[in-house]
Amino acid sequence: MENQTIKVEGMTCGHCKSSVEGALNKLDGVDSAVVSLEDNQVAVQYDESKVSSSELNEAIEDQGYDVVK
Repeated sequence: MENQTIKVEGMTCGHCKSSVEGALNKLDGVDSAVVSLEDNQVAVQYDESKVSSSELNEAIEDQGYDVVK
């Protein structure tokens, strides 16, 4: 399992949190995704043989948020 912390701009509320966590948790290979609104980031634990970090970023951006690279 791989652990990655992704900086995300634009998340401000509980709906933002659930949107991002939900999108990531739907991906095959994601074990957990936990958003910290205070830190503007999401901690993701995933199987790198099933899902790539670029797919994680795309899932976040598809929800309307900006990934800080």
